[in-house]
Amino acid sequence: MPLEGIDGLELPAAADMHVHLRDGEMTELVVPTIRQGGVNTVFVMPNLVPPVTSVRHALDYQSRLQELEPNVTFLMSLYLHKNITPDTVKEAKAHGIAGIKSYPHGVTTNSHQGVVSYEEFYPVFEEMERQDMVLNIHGEVPSTAHEDITVLNAEEAFLPTLLDLHRRFPKLRIILEHCTSAAAIKAVNQCGPNVAGTITAHHIFMTVDSWAGDPHCFCKPVAKLPSDRRALLRTVVSGDPKFFLGTDSAPHAAKSKRADKVAAGVFTQPFAVGLVIDALEEGLEMGVLQAKDVTKEKLEGFLSGYGRAFYKLPEEAKERIVVKKGTATIPEILVSEDGGIEVVPFRRGKITWGVEWKQ
Repeated sequence: MPLEGIDGLELPAAADMHVHLRDGEMTELVVPTIRQGGVNTVFVMPNLVPPVTSVRHALDYQSRLQELEPNVTFLMSLYLHKNITPDTVKEAKAHGIAGIKSYPHGVTTNSHQGVVSYEEFYPVFEEMERQDMVLNIHGEVPSTAHEDITVLNAEEAFLPTLLDLHRRFPKLRIILEHCTSAAAIKAVNQCGPNVAGTITAHHIFMTVDSWAGDPHCFCKPVAKLPSDRRALLRTVVSGDPKFFLGTDSAPHAAKSKRADKVAAGVFTQPFAVGLVIDALEEGLEMGVLQAKDVTKEKLEGFLSGYGRAFYKLPEEAKERIVVKKGTATIPEILVSEDGGIEVVPFRRGKITWGVEWKQ
């Protein structure tokens, strides 16, 4: 079922509030694809090697990114780590760092220095409240056989911690990143307006069966049940400002997707806006959504306005994009100039919505 009135629609430039841009040659390959996806503002993840735990490191990284693409606003973050102190928070705020990202220890890419216990960071969170900084949370717990926790329920098992942190620090702005389940949506809604959630472009396409047989669909947190996908699709078009786009676009070298231990991450950056609209079309075809649910105002909010507002950016996007049905083809693979790095994009070979920048 086609989306009525969307083909040729003009929208504000998208804000992608969760991206992985890596470092080195991979960065040079993926950063130029940001605007291709209809995005001009990104919140950059800090899980490099070594992780970004100092303001100087974050600002140096930001400078390198801006050299590659001066027409994108790069919002920077720090990696929640034992080196982060209340004084670090003050310094970060003074230099425009947008948030601090929490990774659970050992759960996802470059998370081996992640959080084991949140209690040791309570003084940091108190200072983040005072400085009005955002805490970005990868909301999972490690798999534990004796507690029957696996990748399928690791997010749900974390949600009591989210509620507890919000109770302890009610003024702290928190984002539950890449929500994958109906339970996650419910938990965010149980919290006050200082708690929000991001939703990716790929999780509104996928279920368990999608990644069980395709390493290029494997990410953390993993896609869950069809009922969870339905909940995510409905949330995208709910008009609820607590939820907005964060693609978690995470490029990995193709060879790491063929290894004995498959890297977790889905690369969607070059087609961020188009993929969201594609997924909503599928939602219509499945009967999960109705045509009246997908409006210009809701697309503007989810893709751009809600995220910018939560991060208290100074103004709405001035740049505009135009979306056009079926005018882009997702390549089978992206290759660096010297051929040293290959990355397979999500939904490779499929036709998707194209994006043009309005002059």
